[in-house]
Formats: sequence, structure tokens, C-alpha cells
Amino acid sequence: MKNILVPTDFSENCNKAADLGVEMAKLYNAEIHFFHLIHTPVDWVKLDKLKEKRYPKTLKEIGSAKSALRELEKKAEKENLKCRTFLEYQIETTNILKHSGHFHHDFIITGSSGTKGTARELFGSNVEKIVRKSDVPVIVVKEDEVSFPFKNIVFVSDFMEDVSGAFEHVISIAKKCNAHIRLLRINTQTDTNSIAAGLNPIKRFLEKFPDLKNYSMYVNNEPSVETGINTFLRHEPADLIALSTHGSTGFLSLFSKSIAEGVANHSALPVMTIKI
Repeated sequence: MKNILVPTDFSENCNKAADLGVEMAKLYNAEIHFFHLIHTPVDWVKLDKLKEKRYPKTLKEIGSAKSALRELEKKAEKENLKCRTFLEYQIETTNILKHSGHFHHDFIITGSSGTKGTARELFGSNVEKIVRKSDVPVIVVKEDEVSFPFKNIVFVSDFMEDVSGAFEHVISIAKKCNAHIRLLRINTQTDTNSIAAGLNPIKRFLEKFPDLKNYSMYVNNEPSVETGINTFLRHEPADLIALSTHGSTGFLSLFSKSIAEGVANHSALPVMTIKI
């Protein structure tokens, strides 16, 4: 991991994400970039300085954003990290992902406001789009205080499709943090198997990782994946939930819509999504 991107709206959850980004950058000796999108009533880049004065509210917002980005930069520099800050004047999520691709970020860490209130915040909606479209792993930080280094990482799948690529990202973080990996299979089929039979797909999957030691296996028979995750979290410790996503058929397609976004919105724990 060489470059970490932290999109921020300077909310409490995004500030937690910034703190996590700094800690992960320290752990990986990575460069960290803080990125803020600001909505402007006109194309601000093409606006001359004289005409900017017509929009005093926007000028004030830009000044506040620059100041907040500078504070984040100071926080990173205090930890002797390489840091850059970016302020862009559009409100399109694709800009965040284009920015990430341009700078070859290995990881995106951000905060989400979830679904509280009368309407989802615009930034919260953008986070959903980032989760859905990002080609690099995304960690979404929520209400709970982040426990880092992570000690317990829950990797959720039905293990019927090849999620090796996603799992390698989980292993990388687990090794850096000396974390225990809990492999959780949610069986949503009406023909529920015994626990022993339900573990077989996980066992077959782990044959690809013979050197993995610090892990445990679980299977939950539940009507939905999200219910299965919530049930599991009531009984087992977790600092991070990891999910793989893609857009084709089956379990993982369900993940990409209702689970990756749903868990990222509703879980109080940090959620990592990995596109495969």
C-alpha cells in the first residue's frame, strides 16, 4: 500500500476516517491524500477573481474548506507522513474516483453519515457510489470509535464463488495488524445444512491459503445476509467487516447492492468493501 485517499466532508465520521487513514499510512509507510469536493453555483475554475465576489457564501465555504484541509495536513505531517490535499469545485462522485485513478491510490478511507435524518446527506450518497464503483478497497467509517490496529476482522462470503483476490487484501491488513480473521459464511438457502456441512465451502476455499494460521470459521443459517451479519456481530468481537462485491449474478451481486451499501450505511463498525 503506497497511496491512501481520504475523501472528506469534515464531519465527525470523516474525521474518524482521517485519523484511521493517518494510522494506516503510518503502518504501511504510505502517502496520504485528503480530498474535499465543494458544490459551487457556477464553474468556479473558470471564474475570474472579480466575479468571485458575487458569491460571498461560496467564498466563505472555500476558505473554511482550505483551513480544514490544512489542519488535516498538519496532523499527517506531525506523524512524519507524506501528505497532499486537494479541493475540487464539483459535486460528482466520478471526480473522486477519477482522482483516485489518476494518483493510483491503493485504498480509499472515508466516513458516511448513514441514513439518519429526513434525507441522506449528499456526501453519504456519494459514499454509496464510491463503494459500488471503486476498483480499489474502500473502508467506510461509521459511528463507533475505530479500534486500530484491528484485532478482529470478519470476512463475509458464501464462499461459493472465488473471492481469493478480496481475501488477499484482508490477509495483508491482518498481517500488519496481527489481527484474527473470522471467516463468516451466511447460508440463505431454504435447505439449511448442518453447521459442519456449512463449513465445507470455507474449508475448500482455505486450501488456497495453506499458510494462514490466525483464523476461525463460522456459518450462520439466516433468511438474509444482512440479518446473518447482524446476528453474528451480537455474539462475536469485530473491529472491521470485510465484504467482496461485483456486479454479476448470485450472492455477490446481492452484496453489491443491498449488502455492501446496506452494511456500510447501517453498521456502526467500519466496513471494508473490495471489488472483484
